[in-house]
Amino acid sequence: MSRKKIFSGILSVIFTMIIAISVQAKSNSLMMATTTSTDNTGLLDYLVPHFETQTGITLKWTATGTGKALKLGQNCDVDVLLVHAPFAEKKYIASGYGKDRREVMYNDFVIIGPQTDPAGIKGKSISDTLNALKSRQAMFMSRGDDSGTNKKEKILWKNAGIQLPDKEKWYIQTGQGMLATINVAQERDGYTMTDRGTYIKYQSTKGGNAPLKILVEGDDILLNQYSVLTLDPKNCPTARYDLALKFSDWMASQTAQNLIKDFRLLGKRLFIPNAK
Repeated sequence: MSRKKIFSGILSVIFTMIIAISVQAKSNSLMMATTTSTDNTGLLDYLVPHFETQTGITLKWTATGTGKALKLGQNCDVDVLLVHAPFAEKKYIASGYGKDRREVMYNDFVIIGPQTDPAGIKGKSISDTLNALKSRQAMFMSRGDDSGTNKKEKILWKNAGIQLPDKEKWYIQTGQGMLATINVAQERDGYTMTDRGTYIKYQSTKGGNAPLKILVEGDDILLNQYSVLTLDPKNCPTARYDLALKFSDWMASQTAQNLIKDFRLLGKRLFIPNAK
């Protein structure tokens, strides 16, 4: 056999191995769309290595608002979702885009603002808070991005009997993620609504003494539930439903629930596990 044939044979074997490795890697790869809070807080950077080690599945993700995450799933651009807008999620499943919804953890929403509190909202109910912000025309930063946080905020204005003030000068829509919106509120000496986990992350970036303080908290309506959604194979036949289900099962496992419980910054829990 000539050297040329031997060399060609070796190249063929190597090429076949590369293809096989590539196919294997792709078959064990999962793409997730998730909300910015799970990414900004560092939760996914903390959880994913454990998931990959225990399952052999590679997980990559894109962080965006829940509305956009749901759209990515609807368009079959991802395999699984980790989001926090229960009403929209249930509607999503009823519409045939999602198949399974599993609650895995929660935190709560809070209203934060300057320590001087020019609108005088500290300790008020959420409805009284929004009415005070409107009457004082206090600077309020909304994400305005159809995220889970933005969806909840719109519900709160409606429940307070106030038309969404999106045309008012004091109501600023940033179109950005939660940490970026908090930073805009700080720069403008204004108020905003955030999930508690992202607020703790913000606190940690300020050495524990953040300029914006939690002023309103504790209303039942401020609960912030996170869930894993798989995509309906009928709508997205190429999505990795089998791997998405494994991720959902893992997030609800005792191992993952303990990891979520132990995830802290400044000694504070950012999320509370509650898988059933």
